[in-house]
Amino acid sequence: MIKPFKAGITGTGSVLPDKKLTNFQLESIVETSDEWIVKRTGIRERRIIDNGMPLSELAAEASKRAIADAGIAADDIELIVATTITPDYLTPSLACQVQKQIGAKKAAAFDMNAACTGFIYALQISKQFIENGTYKNILIVSAEALSRVTDFNDRKTCVLFGDGAGAVILSRVDDDTGIGPAIIGACGEDGAVLTVPCFFATQEDLSLRSEGKKQVIWMDGSEVFTFASRIMGESTKNVLEDAGLTINDIQYIIPHQANMRILQNAARRLDVPMEKIYTNLEYTGNISSASVPVCLDEAAKKGFLKKGDKLILVAFGGGLTYGAALLTWTK
Repeated sequence: MIKPFKAGITGTGSVLPDKKLTNFQLESIVETSDEWIVKRTGIRERRIIDNGMPLSELAAEASKRAIADAGIAADDIELIVATTITPDYLTPSLACQVQKQIGAKKAAAFDMNAACTGFIYALQISKQFIENGTYKNILIVSAEALSRVTDFNDRKTCVLFGDGAGAVILSRVDDDTGIGPAIIGACGEDGAVLTVPCFFATQEDLSLRSEGKKQVIWMDGSEVFTFASRIMGESTKNVLEDAGLTINDIQYIIPHQANMRILQNAARRLDVPMEKIYTNLEYTGNISSASVPVCLDEAAKKGFLKKGDKLILVAFGGGLTYGAALLTWTK
């Protein structure tokens, strides 16, 4: 019997824009305060992309760093999967723009949208191409410019979101490391609690926004909080059960960075200390699908991860969507 291939993360990279938007700066834009924002979200600042900069440049730079970290060349990339809800263009896709900018001429390329869960979806899809022998090296890049779909007159949402990009290289590994059990799911019946219209929006949806503001985020914060707090714990437990592990076997949980209270709630449900949950929310804000790969790259570069460490990657977001994966660290 031929042993199936296994997919592992062999390189990581991330980029945050240089420009910072602090809570104190927001106080001059909308009725809010640093104390109010920190108490309710845990966020002190977020990074904002320059108006004249395409998101694809941020995505390409994160991708180049991941490729270099993996010790391969752009020509070795056979597939590029990009996740975003804020692309520069609907076509060409972000993945095709990245392909051009990094010179990965041999790669197929496509975008996918699962909102904040996009990276977990892309990981689950991509690992199957590795496992079935179709590809040897895949680039997953998650990049978001949420500041471009934020209504800075809406104090309930404008304090939450930031911009950034994270990327990983997924390659064949021949040991016991790599991606283990994973789950992805959706609750489309609840999708109306978090929306960003594109070419069409119902009158009901438009009525929830400021006059003249169409393509901006609207969110029912309490409903999203309830969903996220529940699904983060459930997804983690389901992956652990599939893997035959307990939470004590896990070195870190690396979650989507939405709100510190959500992470604290999930920690209580999982009965783990907050030290086991990696966070960078304080200085990035919510960067949607980019948050998990950015955290993963940061944790790796800080030396927090060693070969064989078991991690849970977990996310939740618009759609509504959710997902989690067990990752045994390869590098």
